[in-house]
Amino acid sequence: MKRRFTMKFQPESTKKPLTYHLIKDYNLKVNILRADITEGQEGRLLMEVEASKADLDKGLKFLESEGVTIIPLDQHLKWDKDNCIHCGACTAVCFSGALQMDRNTWEVNKDSEKCIVCGLCVSACPLKIITVEFR
Repeated sequence: MKRRFTMKFQPESTKKPLTYHLIKDYNLKVNILRADITEGQEGRLLMEVEASKADLDKGLKFLESEGVTIIPLDQHLKWDKDNCIHCGACTAVCFSGALQMDRNTWEVNKDSEKCIVCGLCVSACPLKIITVEFR
C-alpha cells in the first residue's frame, strides 16, 4: 500500500527522529517529497509511505502519540484546465513528469500519480491557474 500524507509537527516534535522510527521500528518505506521543518517551530512534511496496511496503521498511531497531526492527501495539484491556454510553461519545470504536453493535440495533460507537489508549476504558470493544495 502506498499513500501520501502531510505531517504537521508541533515545535517540540521537531527535535525527535520520528522518520527514523517509522523506517526502523515500523518497516515503512518513506519518501520525503517536501519539508518545511525548523527546530523549535511548527513544521510540515509531505511524504509518500509504502508499507503493509498493518505496519502503516502502527506507524501512523506512533506519530499521533508523538503529537503529529496526519493529513492524508487526496488532491495534490489543482489545475483549472478550462482556462489553460496550453502554453507548456508548467511542463518545462515539471521534472516528475506529472504535467506533460501531448504532442498530438498540443494540450497539457496531468498525471496526479507522478506529482510530487514540488510547487514549481505554480510559479511557472503565467495565468496562475495551478495551485497546490494540502487539504
